[in-house]
Amino acid sequence: MIILAATPIGNLGDASARLVETLSAASFVAAEDTRSTVRLLAGLGIENRPQIVALHDHNEREKAAELVERARESDVVVMSDAGMPTVSDPGYHLVQAAIAADVDVTVIPGPSAVVTALALSGMPTDRFTFEGFLPRKPSERRKTLRALADERRTMVFFESPQRIASALDDVASELGDDRRVAVCRELTKMFEQVKRGAAADVAAWAAEGVKGEIVLVIHGAEAASFSLGDGLARVTERVAAGERLKDAAAAVASETGLGKRDLYQAALDAR
Repeated sequence: MIILAATPIGNLGDASARLVETLSAASFVAAEDTRSTVRLLAGLGIENRPQIVALHDHNEREKAAELVERARESDVVVMSDAGMPTVSDPGYHLVQAAIAADVDVTVIPGPSAVVTALALSGMPTDRFTFEGFLPRKPSERRKTLRALADERRTMVFFESPQRIASALDDVASELGDDRRVAVCRELTKMFEQVKRGAAADVAAWAAEGVKGEIVLVIHGAEAASFSLGDGLARVTERVAAGERLKDAAAAVASETGLGKRDLYQAALDAR
């Protein structure tokens, strides 16, 4: 089968007993960085030396079929440099190919920078969205943030230390100076740090220079407060534009949080 093996994101003590057991018996490993994997084996005191091949963003599509066929006969352990394979790391296309070929896939759970930062951020964790890396180009980054301005869920991003200050400036400009953020750096490592606060304030802090691996957490947009009269006006506009009353009421209810039946009845009463 294909075994997706989560590895420590910084602290070797976070390696699970199951990961150590699996790597101690593995004969074949597909790794994002073969050198990192060799260092991990040594750091965990694992004497086993499996065959290790590179599986990264540039070769995953062409390697997938070959690895799936190998997995029909023996286990293929898949590892990224840190954390869970497939999450902003190689593995997604391999899993797709394995499923299509009816080859089993399993996971060795483990550390995740995404949920670790989310838990440390102090922001709502009941609903969140992981957005990966923000675009490198400032214009595209601002466009992305602008599109997320009304996102109600907590948002988690990866960002480089070289771009975090400018990214926070863009968060402040597009989402508001007071939008709450948390910059989580060097998670689980000796110099772990979480800087929380308003976007403008944290941007000023980051301008002095930030080092290490970064996870950026942004608070979701606050729910807008709409009166029934506001909602009725929106429904009326939609109906005047040709939309059915039932559909208009449902759409406005979704946008505003008002009750669909209340909007529908208010529209009928206003006729």
